[in-house]
Amino acid sequence: MKCVIIGGGIIGLSSALYLQQSGWEVTVLDKGDFSDNCSYGNAGYVCPSHFVPLATPGIIKQGFKWMLDAESPFYIKPRLSRELIDWGLKFMRSANAAHVERSAIPLRDIAVLSKRMYEEWLQQPGFDFAYEQKGLLDMFQTKQNEEHAHHTVEKAQELGLDAEYLTTEQVQAMEPQTRLNILGAVYFKCDAHLYPNKLMQNLRQYLPLKGVQLVAGEEVTGVEQQHGKIIKVKTRKGIYETNLVVVATGSWSRGMAARLGVNLPMVAGRGYSVTYEDAPYKLNHPAILTEGRVAVTPMNGNKIRFGGTMEITSLTAPPNLNRVKGILRTVKSFLPDYDIPMPAREQVWFGYRPCSADGLPYIGRVKHLENCILATGHSMLGLSLGAGTGRLVSELANGQPLSMDIRPFAPERF
Repeated sequence: MKCVIIGGGIIGLSSALYLQQSGWEVTVLDKGDFSDNCSYGNAGYVCPSHFVPLATPGIIKQGFKWMLDAESPFYIKPRLSRELIDWGLKFMRSANAAHVERSAIPLRDIAVLSKRMYEEWLQQPGFDFAYEQKGLLDMFQTKQNEEHAHHTVEKAQELGLDAEYLTTEQVQAMEPQTRLNILGAVYFKCDAHLYPNKLMQNLRQYLPLKGVQLVAGEEVTGVEQQHGKIIKVKTRKGIYETNLVVVATGSWSRGMAARLGVNLPMVAGRGYSVTYEDAPYKLNHPAILTEGRVAVTPMNGNKIRFGGTMEITSLTAPPNLNRVKGILRTVKSFLPDYDIPMPAREQVWFGYRPCSADGLPYIGRVKHLENCILATGHSMLGLSLGAGTGRLVSELANGQPLSMDIRPFAPERF
């Protein structure tokens, strides 16, 4: 049985791994060269702690305030776009307390599943992606977020996640070599992190050894359907016959879904990161700097990565380096001794996160197509949820019992 996976990021390659293991003949088509997608430059978190979706109460009001700041962590670039308006209206309707409450369990479950899958990968020859179980420090500076931190710990513990509230002194004791300007932190002991670049290299080396075809430079232009099934995937260079199609095209998924007759509310949220080798700046634990929504990750021994921002913009807009200035401004605020110069343009990574209209991924079968599975829309959690999503895709394809209830992720829920 043949399977074509469209998209060569972490979701596509994870799906390829599990489908190949279950007996499928797998071809992965990537419009790029498998080396330039959002799976590389992210913070590397494997984070069950992220059980709150992007669509939350207050995000709309805060977003309007941030739009006045060129260096803010969240920005929607105004433009006349039917797709953006459609997404925005659905996002606003989703940004409520009831939605946050409903989302916590499915987001926890897929993150815990994914974490377990990554740990299983480490037992296989050829996998070494600098995975570390050190937890995650969610640091804050304001009284408002201090109060919110206590509620977050209570909710995390309700969900069975290992989390605790730490005072300034307790956090400083965990990071003795770095002066901190904080009021405290939530310590999510349940979280881990890895080096994304190494993980993706592992997959790109491992999969061909198992017979998976990784085909670069293949942009899909359409499909041929027959009796409610896709029988061929067409690209600019050729045609691929198939028994199953998995769409894992990240921020490009809305257009791909439209070719299949599916309306998928989604926009691209651009993020930026800067990675330093052998930097003088050292942290023992990954950290989120809450007020500026910046992630700081020590990774792969001698590296440290600073990343963040959610810039809702078109896929063709030039990068806005003011966002990087905002990241570094936040780092300096929380870590006063970090005097990080503005990097050269070529040292800045940026990529597009696929943002669904409610902050939950789209994972499931297309209703009117018997052999098509969508796996996309993971927002900022693509890496974290990647291995678990691949496992779920394989279970769907093979008609196996699912590892979790994926109804909240139904692609056609809107």
